[in-house]
Amino acid sequence: MKTIAWFDDLAVGMKFKSGEARITAPEMKRFAAEFDPQPMHLDEDAAAKTFFKGLAASGWHTASIGMRLLVETRPFGDHPIVGIGGGVRWLAPVRAGDVLHIEGEIESLTPSKSKPQGTVNMKWTMYNQDGLAVYAFTPMTIVPCRPE
Repeated sequence: MKTIAWFDDLAVGMKFKSGEARITAPEMKRFAAEFDPQPMHLDEDAAAKTFFKGLAASGWHTASIGMRLLVETRPFGDHPIVGIGGGVRWLAPVRAGDVLHIEGEIESLTPSKSKPQGTVNMKWTMYNQDGLAVYAFTPMTIVPCRPE
């Protein structure tokens, strides 16, 4: 995995892979209690009676983990990840004990006509320890061009 510092150095098809994040039931419940207090995220017995058939991380918790892994991957070097839009898809439940990582690929690059920057469209997919895709997100990110 190569760390790139400038929009000018990026190419369609470039791939990135993150480190791993292990998910625990206490952290799933803590996140859910604060941000998504639904039974399938908070209580094993109640969760067993839901569509998920067991405790599942909030999708927003999953998205937050994906963002952390993206930032730690540093696909644009020291530049911050500045998003201007995108989409998300939850593909499978994330469970306590899962070990997650993300893989990303640049799908398109659009240089700005008026600013020294460009827009990078990427597809990131999060996988669990079994290789099952659990989450996908497609952020549009602003990356600066190399100073002249």
